[in-house]
Amino acid sequence: MKFRPIHTINSLIFWVQAKLDKKQFIIFSSILVGLVVGFAAILLKTFVHYIFIAVTIKALGSFNYLFLLLPIIGLFLTVFVVQKLLHGKLDKGLSHIHYAISEKSSHIPQNQMHAQILTSSLTVGFGGSAGLEAPIVITGAAMGANYSKRYNLNYKERTLLLACGISAGIGAAFNAPIAGVLFALEVLLIDITISAFTPLIIAAATGALISKVILNDDILLSFHLQQPFDYKNVPFYILLGLLAGGVAVYHSRAFSKIESLFSKSPNKIYLNVLIGGVLLAGLLFIFPSLFGEGYQSIKTLSIQQPENLLDNGFFQSFKNNRWFVLVFVGILIFVKAIATALTLGSGGNGGNFAPSLFVGSYLGFFLSRCLNMLHLTDLPVSNFTIVGMAGILSGIYHAPLTAIFLIAEITGGYTLMIPLMIVSSISYAISKYFEPFSMDTKKLRESGKMFTDDRDHNVLTTIRTTNLIETNFQQIFPDDSLGNLVEIISKSKRNIFPVTDKDNILLGLITLDNIREIMFKNELYDTIKTKELMIIPSATISPTQTMESVMQKFDETGAWNLPVVENGEYIGFISKSSVFTSYRSKLKATTIG
Repeated sequence: MKFRPIHTINSLIFWVQAKLDKKQFIIFSSILVGLVVGFAAILLKTFVHYIFIAVTIKALGSFNYLFLLLPIIGLFLTVFVVQKLLHGKLDKGLSHIHYAISEKSSHIPQNQMHAQILTSSLTVGFGGSAGLEAPIVITGAAMGANYSKRYNLNYKERTLLLACGISAGIGAAFNAPIAGVLFALEVLLIDITISAFTPLIIAAATGALISKVILNDDILLSFHLQQPFDYKNVPFYILLGLLAGGVAVYHSRAFSKIESLFSKSPNKIYLNVLIGGVLLAGLLFIFPSLFGEGYQSIKTLSIQQPENLLDNGFFQSFKNNRWFVLVFVGILIFVKAIATALTLGSGGNGGNFAPSLFVGSYLGFFLSRCLNMLHLTDLPVSNFTIVGMAGILSGIYHAPLTAIFLIAEITGGYTLMIPLMIVSSISYAISKYFEPFSMDTKKLRESGKMFTDDRDHNVLTTIRTTNLIETNFQQIFPDDSLGNLVEIISKSKRNIFPVTDKDNILLGLITLDNIREIMFKNELYDTIKTKELMIIPSATISPTQTMESVMQKFDETGAWNLPVVENGEYIGFISKSSVFTSYRSKLKATTIG
């Protein structure tokens, strides 16, 4: 008999599912998801790391034109894989996970479990200026969602294991389980009960443990603090937070604008790759540290050796000029957004997580080194370099808790907790003021298709206006007499009546309150027509309107029932009470745990 390992594993999991109750099986599943996602993250990080080592070995000699071709090759390979193997479909960015939760009952295409790893490794491994964390997160979400589908779990359980996949991915990528849990909660913006925290923690811890055992410090982003926190530097950390908020807004807007330029010509796929690749190569010629994720350059800054960033580059001869090196670092703060946008907009796959850490470290280094060189103070440059990462990450992703605990975990302690809180919260507040929605959620928010940090909006986006239309209202005609109206009222359970013409065009409404004083005066039954009694509705609803705009109309008019009209034609009514009932039902359904 032929041994089939996948079939055997499936049978074993089904057997375990039959033996455990729901909560126990979810715990068991969170361990499995954490293991699988952890190994996937390790595979991706290791693969990209060794591609980077292979293409940048000393044997290649100094920085040369052949080296500049690598990102172009990586982009072409990525696009080729997407077009030929994935049929032109690849979900990039975390916004698709939001959309999957709100619109697709947490279902994610099965091919996302491998497509992200393959395409992002080609893009970033060959020098594309992007991060691997977004692909890891999407891979983890896909694994959690498809595992749930395989074992017939419901929406709540599916969404929970989707979140487990995300927390395990971040936990494994940084060996930071707490940050993994917080990232899943802050970025997914799902409502979760205390009891549901346990699977998230287990999945994140499992992914982080696997990462800790297998990966080494050369692959992981980790630091060893050299200087303690000094409360006298708090004013400068406040300044760093203010600058980080502004830079985060710049990064989000610059990235979105440049990326959108490529989306205007979707049919010129390979031309976009060529244009984006050539421009990216030009930036790499001047700024070699833009190559790949950029984590090695972050470590270079943290040990205060910024002159090494100019090695093998166009400005290598200036590496002994301290002020030139500082200006070089400062310019990279703003160029990174352009390089990432060129990478992703032209067809590459990756994310903005690593670029946000890159920009933050450069900002923190630039500010502290500049003040020190001006002899205005004596700041711990390494600490500011590390804390700056939290500031930009918080501002771009609107995830201050993730930023705080991620940096705390990758530095091996909580020595910098106070400055991390200061910088992250200030940056978040500034970014939130100028950009109410994070970079990954802005586009879907504008289309009304996604979750935001507004819980009411989250629930209302899941309610369809057409599902709440009530049609059991008795229509009347404008020339009907009061007597006919009273007879209709006597047989109806409603207290509002639409007045329509023969073409079903809504002309007005009649309510019991409006005719209560005359409806029992028999002498008026034949003399008063319906059209004399009707009123114009205070507002009408289109069946295509979002439920959020419908509720806004209810609030503005104070009405409890509003007619639904399409091109003037009467369809039915929506009542505020039915919206509230549906809201409560959806709120309960979308609370995980």
